[in-house]
Amino acid sequence: MGTGRTLNKHPRTRPIKSQGEKRRRSKAQRARLVKLGMDEAVVAKMQPVDVRKLVQKPVKVKKILAKAAAPAEPAAKPAKAPKAPKAAKADAAPKAPKAKAAPKAKVAKKAE
Repeated sequence: MGTGRTLNKHPRTRPIKSQGEKRRRSKAQRARLVKLGMDEAVVAKMQPVDVRKLVQKPVKVKKILAKAAAPAEPAAKPAKAPKAPKAAKADAAPKAPKAKAAPKAKVAKKAE
């Protein structure tokens, strides 16, 4: 079994990846995360694998940002005072518990 001519044809040859192209792709991916709303300092400290995973799922990035922003908003709102319990009516008598109804007898169906 030889490799044959199939893999030596021009359209079948794969381009060689260079380090410069890798840096360019990484820079573009980091820029996309910053554009989605992440902090530039946080993105700069991330590993390339993590950056690539987050760029693939922008919905996940938005959820992370929303979750991070959510705790800050309720703290800014003033806390509501708890409601006072309702006073019981003095003249009303306590209700007696209801008696349970007797279970209905099952009627046997006649076979026709």
